[in-house]
Amino acid sequence: MQNNTDLQTLNNQNILIIGNGGREYSIALALKNDKKVKDIFFSPQHPAATMYLNAKHIEYKNYDELLTNIRKNKISLVIVGPEAPLMEGISDFLESNGILVFAPSLNNAKLEGSKAYMKSFISNLNIPTAKYKEVSLNNKQEGYDFIESLSIPIVLKASGLCGGKGVLILHCKEDAKKQLSLMLDGKLFGDSGKSVVIEEFLDGYELSIFALSNGQDYIVLPACQDHKRLFDNDKGPNTGGMGAYTNIPHTLYNKELEKKVKDRILTPTFNALRDSNNPYKGVIFAGIMIVNNEPYLLEYNVRFGDPECEVLMPLLKTSAFDIMYSFAKGQMVENIEFHNKCVVCVVMASNDYVQNFKSQDYPAKITFNGINPQDTNLETGHVVFASTSVKDSAIYANSGRSIIAVGIGDTIDEARNNAYDIVSKIEFSGKHYRKDIAYQALK
Repeated sequence: MQNNTDLQTLNNQNILIIGNGGREYSIALALKNDKKVKDIFFSPQHPAATMYLNAKHIEYKNYDELLTNIRKNKISLVIVGPEAPLMEGISDFLESNGILVFAPSLNNAKLEGSKAYMKSFISNLNIPTAKYKEVSLNNKQEGYDFIESLSIPIVLKASGLCGGKGVLILHCKEDAKKQLSLMLDGKLFGDSGKSVVIEEFLDGYELSIFALSNGQDYIVLPACQDHKRLFDNDKGPNTGGMGAYTNIPHTLYNKELEKKVKDRILTPTFNALRDSNNPYKGVIFAGIMIVNNEPYLLEYNVRFGDPECEVLMPLLKTSAFDIMYSFAKGQMVENIEFHNKCVVCVVMASNDYVQNFKSQDYPAKITFNGINPQDTNLETGHVVFASTSVKDSAIYANSGRSIIAVGIGDTIDEARNNAYDIVSKIEFSGKHYRKDIAYQALK
């Protein structure tokens, strides 16, 4: 394990965050008060971060222009938030030009960019996962046959990137065949759905497990639980995530389960990538289904989850800059510490989010009642801005996931109450949110 000996001498560091959603805003919050950090830049601009965090921004039309602006602004570390730039090779380009990047390479980004590739990769390593079949137009009939062989419900996943929304869970085999045909024809999820992974449905509960790797070693962060469905009681369509919490109760996640996840899933993955000369650097997100106390890997993502990032960042007691800088350099921060707190976040979205219509209400002006959106008081919680815009010094909710309430407390119940207290003090037209975030922890 290689330790980072450079950190003590660093100061006045400029950081560039690629992406402008809630995940990226949370990372900026974690970096904002670090004495080593001078300025935080976003690309594209994050209007709320400009307004509330005094963040700067960089625009670019191509990677050469990006590189010029990075050098001009003396950026010492680039943090890539969303998946799309990773699949476009941004990490490889910047690293080849001597820029330090906290994010995996294009080769490793394929673990998220192609679910078909990911399933093949982990199956070759005998990593426990759901039974599956990859289907394209060339073998559609095999897909129909595989659907017939499964019990309902049946899971269809678009192989390409869909922003967390390319998963269908069908309770009728004929409907599954119909939806499969629409996906393969590009009528659902566009080109991302022209290759489909059909999976058996695993009946359990899902956890989000994040690990940081420096290419040689890795550490596991506190487990989270996301809430994918749009409505309470896990009803409605899948979304990018309507809320999350961390400090999972021991009845749902414990040292025994963590050891199984590491031994059976994470360690084989990192070892295989390193042995194939593709060492993984950055954060990896394992979507895990727990069935009868056994972990199964549903999917890999190659970045922080959103909204999981919003509950992980406040837990960091060790400097977020020290961690990301060190891991990007292939080094390690020993004894990463976390606050002994519980964190719950609740996403407030527009009423047309993942719906089949577009509301004319957006952008909608946001009003704050008895709460300061700039307050990042770690005792009770804070506000995170996602899809928002600014006009005439006022902040507006855009269509999509607009704003996130992050509650912090000594117990999950206290953190949850603090989050919903923040929700009650924020208003905009058509505000939609789930009222049961963290329900599994409070049964």
